[in-house]
Amino acid sequence: MHDAVQANGQPNPFQIALAQFEAAADRLHLDEDMRQVLRAPKRELTVHFPVRMDKGGIRMFTGFRVQHNINRGPAKGGIRYDANVTLDEVKALAMWMTWKCAVVDIPFGGAKGGVVVDPKPLSLAELERLTRRYATEISVLIGPASDIPAPDVNTNAQIMAWIMDTYSMHRGYSVPAVVTGKPLAIGGSEGRNEATATGVVAVTKMAAEEMKLPIRGARVAIQGFGNAGAIAAELLHAEGARVVAVSDRQGAAYDERGLDISALLRFKSEHGTVVGFPGSQTLGVKDVLEVPCDVLIPAATEGQLTAENAGRVQARIIAEAANGPTTPEADKIFFDRGVVVIPDILANAAGVTVSYFEWVQDLQSFFWTPEEINIKLLHIMDRAYTDVARLAHDQGCDMRTAANMVAIKRVADATHLRGIYP
Repeated sequence: MHDAVQANGQPNPFQIALAQFEAAADRLHLDEDMRQVLRAPKRELTVHFPVRMDKGGIRMFTGFRVQHNINRGPAKGGIRYDANVTLDEVKALAMWMTWKCAVVDIPFGGAKGGVVVDPKPLSLAELERLTRRYATEISVLIGPASDIPAPDVNTNAQIMAWIMDTYSMHRGYSVPAVVTGKPLAIGGSEGRNEATATGVVAVTKMAAEEMKLPIRGARVAIQGFGNAGAIAAELLHAEGARVVAVSDRQGAAYDERGLDISALLRFKSEHGTVVGFPGSQTLGVKDVLEVPCDVLIPAATEGQLTAENAGRVQARIIAEAANGPTTPEADKIFFDRGVVVIPDILANAAGVTVSYFEWVQDLQSFFWTPEEINIKLLHIMDRAYTDVARLAHDQGCDMRTAANMVAIKRVADATHLRGIYP
């Protein structure tokens, strides 16, 4: 049995994923046979591999690649480089990816990967050697028709380029469709960089419209000022929203009048943090979750909104740009308080949707314009949000349970139709 709490005191993410699954499965009246199939990851690969460091010594690293379910298509999911990566975390993220691909109805299953490493002290050459060796170790699983990685925490387009090149070297020809989130020059897609934030903002606007909350003038707080958080801040600022607080790993900058986002981005690139931005008040990383605001966007890591702080969150809409930021206990508190939580598997699904577009473009060697991608993306996000909101209303449940129900039913239907081999 997996512990409910990990050694670092954080809730076990796989237990959270299972609890969310069971809640939706209960409402779907899923039988125990189907639950057994859908609970368990299909494959869990753990690899231990040596990397030669710049000073000549060897250092061992541990990596994972988990495929949760591939009944609706090839496995899809990011790779993260983080000192705190665990197998249970990767399993949870792989399960969430299965539901995420199903909720937006794209033909992928869920996977996730990770290497236990703090990449910051590594030189670029060490990072490349680590990436290429990890890619070689997981090459037994990955491929354009089997499992397609993408960037995640502390990985980027350059790392995807190295993985694509490593895989291609083994094959003897270029295989751009083996990963997504690549640079444009080697088969990346327009719109991929902004995709997650574009989708988060799109569903936030849909929720705000339903609640009769004008986006113009709405106060927004964002935890996490990486790719998704920073671009969401820019997009919402452009819509006339007041971004009152943003945070990074060092702390948060708060100004109830609204932060100047372009100036804040310049400050962050010069100083490496948002802390100390002129005219702003400095807050702690978790304080950003509790500032007076209408919309809260958790865009950092999992397990941020818990039973301990949920009662103090002042937002009316929470749009999860991060994966798994809200615990089941916090979900219940929010639902009882009438706070609308747009769950991660819906709110941040635009990233994997544009990854799907990239994969399709690579397979046919024919590329679309940013305008075409945006139209296709917004159509998919609109349809998915409408499906989930309608079911939540019909069932009288929160949007996470409804999103999981939509997704799990699609995966269960595919599983049932395919049958059990042999």
